[in-house]
Amino acid sequence: MGIEISKSSYSEQEYQAFIGKLQENLEALKLLLARPGFGNGAASLGAELEMYVIDAAGKPMYLNKEILDAAADPQLTLELNRYNLEYNLTPYALSQQAFFATEQEVLDKLQKLRRVAADMQARIVPIGILPTLSHEDFGQHSMTDRKRYQVLVDHLVRRRGEQFQIDINGRHPLKLNMDDVTLEGANTSFQVHYRVAPEAFADTFNAFQLVTPLVLALAANSPGLFGHDLWHETRIPLFKQSIDTRIKDRYQWHQSARVSFGHGWVRRSAFELFAESVQLYPPFLPICGEQHPLAALQAGEIPKLEELRLHQSSVWWWNRPVYDDAEGGMLRIEMRSLPAGPTAADMAANAALFIGLAEGIRPEINDLLPALPFDLAEYNFYRSAQHGLAAQLVWPNKHQSGCDEQPIIAILEQYLPVAAQGLVRIGIGEVEINHYLGIIEKRLHRQQTGAIWQQRKMNELERYQAREAALHQMLEIYLANSVSNVPVAEWE
Repeated sequence: MGIEISKSSYSEQEYQAFIGKLQENLEALKLLLARPGFGNGAASLGAELEMYVIDAAGKPMYLNKEILDAAADPQLTLELNRYNLEYNLTPYALSQQAFFATEQEVLDKLQKLRRVAADMQARIVPIGILPTLSHEDFGQHSMTDRKRYQVLVDHLVRRRGEQFQIDINGRHPLKLNMDDVTLEGANTSFQVHYRVAPEAFADTFNAFQLVTPLVLALAANSPGLFGHDLWHETRIPLFKQSIDTRIKDRYQWHQSARVSFGHGWVRRSAFELFAESVQLYPPFLPICGEQHPLAALQAGEIPKLEELRLHQSSVWWWNRPVYDDAEGGMLRIEMRSLPAGPTAADMAANAALFIGLAEGIRPEINDLLPALPFDLAEYNFYRSAQHGLAAQLVWPNKHQSGCDEQPIIAILEQYLPVAAQGLVRIGIGEVEINHYLGIIEKRLHRQQTGAIWQQRKMNELERYQAREAALHQMLEIYLANSVSNVPVAEWE
C-alpha cells in the first residue's frame, strides 16, 4: 500500500481489467514455482518498524510528513495516521549476523530520527499501542494526506455500510463505534520477513503458524487502549475489528475477514495462499502495471507480478506470503503479529525466537499437524494475545490420544532448546544464538514482557495518582528504558 496514486475513484472497467491481470499473475506464478531452482538463494532476514511521533507531554504529534521530509531517508515512509512512521529496514543474509545487524540498524535509525524529531519538539517511541491516546486522536483529521489511504478508507467504509464496532474484553472492557478506520493506526508493529526456498515453503509456513502463539505471548507489548486494561496484545483484536467490513449474522454466511490467522494448513505450496487472496477478497486499488507477466516469462524475464503484490498488501493475514522479483525472484514469509518495541534488542530477540522455533520444529511439522486441527491453532493465537504468559494452549504431541491444554510457560520452557537447534540448523553462530535466546530466557524466567511491565508499573503508579497521570508517567519511564536498549526483562 506504499505506492502513490493519482486518483481516488475507479470505473468498473478498471476493476475488471485488474481482476483479469490478477488471474494472469496467478498463472505466471504457477509456472514460476514449477521451474527447477526458482527462488533458491541464501536465507535472509528483513523487517519493518512502525513508530509513534509524540510531543513533550507524551501525546501524539501530527508531524509524520514534516519529519519524513526533514529526514530525507528513502527507507522511511508514512503510515495511515499523521503521528505514525515506518522504517523499511535493510535485508541481511543470515551469514551477515542478521539479528545483530538488524538490532544495530534499528538503533542507528532511531537515533537519527530522534535528532530530526527533536528539532520539531517531537519524540519517537516504538510501542505496540501508545498508552496516552485519546478518542480525539482518531477521525478524518488524524489521517495522513495521501490518496492511497483515502481510497483504502473509502472502500472499507463503503463495504461496511455502517459504523465499525470495537468490542474488546479485559479487566476494563472497551466498547465503541467508529465512523472510519483510523483506529487501525493505533497499532504499530515490528514486521519480520524471512526468505524461504519454494520447495520448503509449505512446511515452513505451517511451522510459523504453529509457533506464532508462543512468540506472541513473549513479545506482547500492547496491554490496553484509552486507559482500558485489555488484552496483553490488544493490537490483535483492535486491528481486526477496526477494519472489519463484514456484517455478521449467525444464521447466514459472510465474507472471510481481511485480517485473519488464515483458513487452514498449507497442503502443497505457496501458490495456495496467493490463490486464496485473489479468489476470496475483492480488490481495493485496481491499478494495472504495464508488464504482462506471461509475456515476460516467455521473454526469459522474471515477472514483477505488480497487481498480485498490490492486492496482497490489502489482505492482512498475521503470517503472509510475499513474492518479490528481486534477485531472480523469491518467496518470503512476513510475520505481522509482533508489536513494536520495547527495545531494539527485544525486537531482534523476538525475530530470532520466531525463526528459530519455526526452523527447529519444521522437520517434524507433518507429524504434529494431524494432532492439531487448524481451528485450534487459531484458538491458540487469540488466547495467547489475550492472556500472554498466563495463557493455556492446546499443544500437539505426535503420540497423543486426544487434545489437552497446557500452560504456555511450560511449552516455552520445553521448546527453547528447539529454537536453539533451529538457529544452528540455518547457520546462526553460537554467540548470536546465546545472546538473543538469553534475552528470551530471562524474559521467560522473570515473566516480564513489555505488556506485563506496563501493567505492573501502572499498578504501582496508580497507588498515588489518577490513571491518566499514571499513564503519562509510565510512558516516560518506558521511553527512557527503550532508549537505553536494556531488554525489558531487566527493567525495574
